[in-house]
Amino acid sequence: MPALSKNKDHLAPTLLRVAIPSPLRRTFDYLPTKDLINSPLLVPGLRVSVSFGGQKNIVGIVIDADNRLSEHKLKSIHAVLDDEQPTLTSEILALCEWCSRYYHYPLGEVCHLALPTLLRKPSPLPIKEKSFTWQLTTQGRQCNTQNFSRAKKQLAVWEAFVERGALSPEHIKVLDISRTSINALIKKGILEKITDEKPTPNTKTVLNTQNAENPKALTLNSEQKHALDNIHTNTFNCYLLDGVTGSGKTEIYLQTIQKVINKGQQALVLVPEIGLTPQTVSRFQQRFNVPVATLHSGMNDKQRLFAWQDAKAGLTPIIIGTRSSVFTPFPNLGLIIVDEEHDLSYKQQDGVRYSARDTAIVRAQQQNIPIILGSATPALETLHNAISGRFTHLHLTQRATTSQLPDIHCIPSSDDSLSPQVVNAIRQTLAKQQQALVFINRRGFAPTLICQDCHWISECQHCDSRMTLHKLSPTRQILHCHQCDTKNTPPPKCPKCHSKRLQPLGQGTQRSEEELRKLFPETAILRIDRDSMSRKGELANALEIINSEQPCILVGTQMLAKGHHFANVSLAVILGIDSGFFSSDFRGSERMGQLLTQVAGRAGREKHQGTVLLQTEFADHPLLQKLIHHGYSALSQQLLSERRLCDTPPYRHMAFIRCHAFQANSAIQFLQQTRQHCENTLSSSPSLQYLGPLASTIEKRKNRYYYYLQIKATKRSDLHYVLKTLCPILEKQRAPKRLHWLIDVDPQET
Repeated sequence: MPALSKNKDHLAPTLLRVAIPSPLRRTFDYLPTKDLINSPLLVPGLRVSVSFGGQKNIVGIVIDADNRLSEHKLKSIHAVLDDEQPTLTSEILALCEWCSRYYHYPLGEVCHLALPTLLRKPSPLPIKEKSFTWQLTTQGRQCNTQNFSRAKKQLAVWEAFVERGALSPEHIKVLDISRTSINALIKKGILEKITDEKPTPNTKTVLNTQNAENPKALTLNSEQKHALDNIHTNTFNCYLLDGVTGSGKTEIYLQTIQKVINKGQQALVLVPEIGLTPQTVSRFQQRFNVPVATLHSGMNDKQRLFAWQDAKAGLTPIIIGTRSSVFTPFPNLGLIIVDEEHDLSYKQQDGVRYSARDTAIVRAQQQNIPIILGSATPALETLHNAISGRFTHLHLTQRATTSQLPDIHCIPSSDDSLSPQVVNAIRQTLAKQQQALVFINRRGFAPTLICQDCHWISECQHCDSRMTLHKLSPTRQILHCHQCDTKNTPPPKCPKCHSKRLQPLGQGTQRSEEELRKLFPETAILRIDRDSMSRKGELANALEIINSEQPCILVGTQMLAKGHHFANVSLAVILGIDSGFFSSDFRGSERMGQLLTQVAGRAGREKHQGTVLLQTEFADHPLLQKLIHHGYSALSQQLLSERRLCDTPPYRHMAFIRCHAFQANSAIQFLQQTRQHCENTLSSSPSLQYLGPLASTIEKRKNRYYYYLQIKATKRSDLHYVLKTLCPILEKQRAPKRLHWLIDVDPQET
């Protein structure tokens, strides 16, 4: 990494330009301490502790330095927090600078986003315990199968070590090897425990030499082979792997990663949900005899820090992580994979509103490496880029197994309770020792509580939202607002007419679970949603039961729809998606099609032909008919045609100026002034349009009123010119007290 800039006379830097996590879109000048003026430590990406505003000791990132003489009295940095190498590598710093420019957020905020939580603090870092592995001793390597003629379990363990060499505790867990067997072989002198004294210096020495023809790799069909052959790992290209559910996209990921590993490089795999991580990690660890690490919000701060440090040191060839993992440093990154690239989870909805998918594409381009975007239901923006030739479009139109895509049958229904036809289909599925999945995208027992006499509805006093009824026990219920987290005890009588005839209205996952338990008392019912899976390990336990393939019924929300492979699920029942046909968001139809396709794709993936039953009041809706009879690809083409006619993304570039305040008028007036600033910068025209202020879909949340101004442009350069000019104006403008504004480039929600 180059040292900080000096002038032509090679004078020592007198000013450090430091990025501070603050709402101000600029860097700040500090003086180096006297002992650091000529220090080689002063390089970009360095963490330093500084005082800023009323904060005496916060972490900043050195961006640059020069020899200017300041006209102002400047503070000195307190200390350098990094020992040898800067925390942010030049590649990550360049990515942060792009992110700051494109999304129009302060560089200091973006840099802090790129750091694990413990690196954002000036306090000393925890020391990682020495890691260890088990491996065969000299005696163990000389053994053969006859040595274990009376110990079949020990034979299986010995064969695993012969095949893989050293195994870590994580590998032992994935391979389901008991500690009892390990200890028995240690006692016999066949295994030994090896403690790592020093970190391995680079990826190449970590990797176990493997042949490109991995014996564990599955045989590819012709479409898979064509896709794999057309993914080149020696230069940048963005590949859209557009494959139907169950088409074997993961196998292509694995074999592409194998190519990268054979070259001594590392791979980053992004997944949208924590829930997908254990399943993905398990499959990767079974395939590769190299360290595979995870990065996600379910880990504690120490775990995330150590995994991040190992990746940066080159000790982890494969990292599987959620959104923020895109900023993980690698010394030798060779491939990025974004699984389920269409998923809304990749767009951060608070703080710095960045898209991890789009940031990953930019990172791959900056580092000249390939990136694969995989999905059975690609986002229309991604599909448009593939059709226009910006991305390489790879198709997988058939499932990797002999099973066919499931047929979707519509069942007319005016509510979300299980129809007799659905109940009978579930009964037949269980009788065949198979599993059924019931999807309803609403948590809780019922969406709301209603008075049967005056039609009062339980609404949140702090939000434009109804209170959802949850059952905590057979005798205890609460009303819960999913927007502001307010929780109330249900009233004993109607607050409006004092009637006691209060009734739950509608169906949630809890009510569906209760209904199924009454219908199938002898069958295991597994509810998988944010409420039931909130404790650590609960999701893993549920997935273990599902993967055991015992007959059961799964009830859940979108947590069930995202990329899971359930071999014994042959029936999928879909409830309550009718609202997607009439969403106020122009993306509503796209998301409805994606969700229905993804849920349907959980059925019949391996052993049995799948069936999908969709309860709907709008079976004749043209979009639904298009999806059922012609698939998501045909639906997406129709939706793209509609987007072109309506001048919406991907045919126009869009940004929102969002604002929220305790008074609606304050937010509206602020955005009216903002619109005038925009008009003064570039006046509205057919190629640059301003719309609003508009109320957000949920106007009131936590007693604050949410509005936005929409900016839509034919040229991306015009959009960014307006935003870049606008930011300093809004920063200087005196806004009403406790009014907050932000910029949302490429917004995904209204």
